[in-house]
Amino acid sequence: MRSYLGDLRQYADYALEQSFSLDLASTHQIRAYLRRLSIGHAPASRARHLASIKSFYRYLFKQKRIGSNPAKNLHGPKLPQNLPKVVPVDELFALLETPDGSTCLGLRDRAILESLYGGGLRVSELCGLDVQHYDRVAHVLQVTGKGSKQRVCPIHAKACQAIDAYLSVRGELESKNKTAHRTYALFLNHRGGRLSTRSVARQIDQCVLKCALMRKLSPHSLRHSFATHLLDSGADIRTIQMLLGHASLSTTQRYTRVAWDKLQQVYDQAHPRA
Repeated sequence: MRSYLGDLRQYADYALEQSFSLDLASTHQIRAYLRRLSIGHAPASRARHLASIKSFYRYLFKQKRIGSNPAKNLHGPKLPQNLPKVVPVDELFALLETPDGSTCLGLRDRAILESLYGGGLRVSELCGLDVQHYDRVAHVLQVTGKGSKQRVCPIHAKACQAIDAYLSVRGELESKNKTAHRTYALFLNHRGGRLSTRSVARQIDQCVLKCALMRKLSPHSLRHSFATHLLDSGADIRTIQMLLGHASLSTTQRYTRVAWDKLQQVYDQAHPRA
């Protein structure tokens, strides 16, 4: 949502520069803006800009603010099929053990890492968790994903142990909340408020630096690793689709490409004639 709003503000600045009104824009003017974006913007970024504009004009048309939708028939650039970045199992295990288990924030960070990898959560889903969404008896997290779709994510025993250890000291962080409203967020920042997605990314960066991993990781890297490691261990693609909360199987199937690349590499290294 922040990205879409930023895209629309940039588009509005362009409209002001070119002296046309947003609600009177033509398809030609929108195409001209997209051509300008082709300089210095990656295809994925340009595709998101177009998605923002299309969503904006769909809303205006639905609200009868405009007579026709000038962005309806516009198509985005062809996106490259980038493979997900996957962390090897041994490096990932080392990362999970990096946070300091003797401090409140260290226990929180370990619980975050275990939850992201153990449940395959999106970082936004993690930050949206409340305490009541964790069921320690059933070993599950109830998350709200894209489109406000809810699903139940099973997590393993070590993830539950990490969350339980954090919950035993969570009150220390909650006591630092000086606002009038109590927060029920599962993961809190050092001021006792709900942890943001950017804060989670920064904490992972610090753990990667402390662990001396020679790669850059994002919270989504743990989600990719979750899916790929399950697939490598024989999990069914449909099961992984449900665990990840993908609406389309085609989104999940890109992990089979990662598994195939690994299989091809092993074949090339092992076969005498390869």
